[in-house]
Amino acid sequence: MRGGTGISVHWKIFAATVLTVAALDQATKLIITQSLPVYSGVEVVPGFFSIVHYLNKGAAFGILNDGGAAKKLFLIGVSLVSLAIVTFLIRQSTSRLHSFAFSLIAGGAVGNLIDRVRFGSVVDFLDFYLYTRHWPAFNVADSAITAGVAIALFSYLFGNEKSGEENI
Repeated sequence: MRGGTGISVHWKIFAATVLTVAALDQATKLIITQSLPVYSGVEVVPGFFSIVHYLNKGAAFGILNDGGAAKKLFLIGVSLVSLAIVTFLIRQSTSRLHSFAFSLIAGGAVGNLIDRVRFGSVVDFLDFYLYTRHWPAFNVADSAITAGVAIALFSYLFGNEKSGEENI
């Protein structure tokens, strides 16, 4: 599907979403890094939510948090392969909703990739918990990736693929 400029609507969605997510992710991380010392935090809702400044040297939820330069290169490689896969999926997509979902995933991957290349770790700052039981801290990029995966799964499960339209 092409817009008036000859660029497909899917690629316009992709570009706008990736740039927006990556910019929001980097802006929020900049605020955190300039406002809070590393490994400190501010309780916002007692017993439930804090803004923290954590450095995640591993993958999602702190997986692979130990290791050195080889692990960093591995995680950068995984991010680049993920971006290539998402780009392929966008090219194959006939659905604007799928394009949006894949774009959220790509935007999140770009946001975290920027951190990993620049700092060797990813800044996480959203800390949800119930008293002493903490969910791993995360950031805007992680939220976009999770939302993108959820939207894509929901759309694939409940959408009408034959017509390229969603039943939402």
